[in-house]
Amino acid sequence: MIKWMMGLWLVLCGVQALAQVRAPSVVFLNPGHSDEPFWREYSRYMQDAAQDLGLELRVLYGERDPARMLGNAHEVLRGDHPDYLIFTNEQFQAPALLRLLEGSNIRLFALHNTLTPEQQALVGGSRERHGNWLGSLVPNDEEAGYLMGRELIALSEGRPAELLAFSGVKQTPSSELRLAGLHRALAEAPHVRLVQAVHGEWQQQRAYEQAASLLPRYPDVSLIWAANDEMAFGVMRAAGELGRALRYAALNNSERALQARIDGRIEVLAAGHFLLGACALVMLNDHARGFDFIERGGKDQVAHLLRLIDRAQARTLLERLSRAEIGMDFRRFSSELQPKQQRYDCSVARLLD
Repeated sequence: MIKWMMGLWLVLCGVQALAQVRAPSVVFLNPGHSDEPFWREYSRYMQDAAQDLGLELRVLYGERDPARMLGNAHEVLRGDHPDYLIFTNEQFQAPALLRLLEGSNIRLFALHNTLTPEQQALVGGSRERHGNWLGSLVPNDEEAGYLMGRELIALSEGRPAELLAFSGVKQTPSSELRLAGLHRALAEAPHVRLVQAVHGEWQQQRAYEQAASLLPRYPDVSLIWAANDEMAFGVMRAAGELGRALRYAALNNSERALQARIDGRIEVLAAGHFLLGACALVMLNDHARGFDFIERGGKDQVAHLLRLIDRAQARTLLERLSRAEIGMDFRRFSSELQPKQQRYDCSVARLLD
C-alpha cells in the first residue's frame, strides 16, 4: 500500500511539474491576407518573439474577410482552446468576436486596433462586461498621422499648397486615427489645403485608380499623404503616367518603402509598428507567469512605436530587417526578467542603434 501511494504521489508530482512547464499557447487572428507583405512579416516577428519567450503561437489569417475572421474564431472554439487569443478590430468586428468567445476559458487580447469608444460604450471595456477580455495594445496611430502630416507640410516651406490624402479601410480604427492626426497637422497650417481624402483601403491598385482620376481634377496638388506604403506606390504610378512631380508621406517598413526613403522618392516615412504583435506576446507571457501587465502601464496600452525615420535610419532598418533573425531577444522586455520596470519599452529604437 505504501509503495502504491508513493507511486501515485510521484505520478501526480510529475503531472503537476509538466503542467507548470507547459508553454502557454496563443492564437493570433491575423486580419490580413496570408500573402500580404505587412501582415505576413508582422506574424514573422511574432513567431520570433514566441520562440524567444517559449510560447506556442498559431496564426490564422482572416484574408480581410469579416466572415472568414469570425469563421477562424469558430474554428478555435471547436478545437483545443488556447490560453490566449489575440484579435483585432478590423472592420469593427471585435464586438462580434467578444460575444462569440464570451464565457469561454480563453483569455482575449485586442491588438493593433481595439474597440472604439463608441463600441465600448455599448459592450463595455476590457475586464468589464466581458471578463475574459484582458486588455489591448495599439500603436500611436494618431501621433504618426500627425507627424507625417507636419513633416509633409513643412516641405511646402510656408507657401500655399494643396494636399491629397489616401486613408485605409473606412471601418478600421488605425485608418481613422491616422487621418485624424493629419487633420490635426492641417489645423496648424492654414496655408495648406486638403482638397480631398479618399479611402484607398490599403491597396496599391485602388490608390492607383483613384489617383489616376483625381490628379487631373486637382492640377495644383503637390503633396500626397498616404496611410501606408502600398497606397503611396499606387499614387506614384499614376503620377508617373501623368507626368506629375509630387512629394510623398507614407507609413510602413517594407523593403520597397525603406528603399524609397533612401532614394528620396518618399520624403517622409513613419515606421516601427511591425513589432507591436511581438510586444503583445511579451505582455501575455508575463501575464501567464503571474506578472499582470495592468500593473505596468494599465490594461489598455498605447505603444509609441511609430516614428519618423530619416535616410540613414532607413538604411539601418533595411539591413536589419533583411536578416533571417533581426537580432532582438524579446525576453529583455519582460517584467519576469526586469521586475522593477514600470512600463513596457518594446521599441524599434533598438534596431536603429
